[in-house]
Amino acid sequence: MRKNSIKNIRVNSEVQRELSNIIRTEVKDPRIHPMTSVVAVEVAPDLKYCKAYISVLGDEEAAKETIQGLKNAVGYIRRALAKSVNLRNTPEITFILDQSIEYGVHMSKLIDDVMGGSTEPEERSEEEERQD
Repeated sequence: MRKNSIKNIRVNSEVQRELSNIIRTEVKDPRIHPMTSVVAVEVAPDLKYCKAYISVLGDEEAAKETIQGLKNAVGYIRRALAKSVNLRNTPEITFILDQSIEYGVHMSKLIDDVMGGSTEPEERSEEEERQD
């Protein structure tokens, strides 16, 4: 099975959906932040390994604790994944913190600041003209 084959894409989406469901409903570790989402999943073509990219909405400390909690619960998560997804092999899961959403929010905020900064002087100058 090639990396970008239709079968691999289907397996990736199925594993992503089930991992998200397992983390949200079955894992009861208090270190795992409630606003945790599985952004992407890459299952190796031989179905032995899986990289799960996790995004946590919160501060950096909450993200680190969430990743640590997921790493400690990886055995339970893998067992639950084996029960819910019928695959030849249940992949070994590696959790990776994905900060692309936070980066996007940060960039959006910077763009808003720049756009807001460029319009404010014009508005101020119009207000000053009205006062004069």
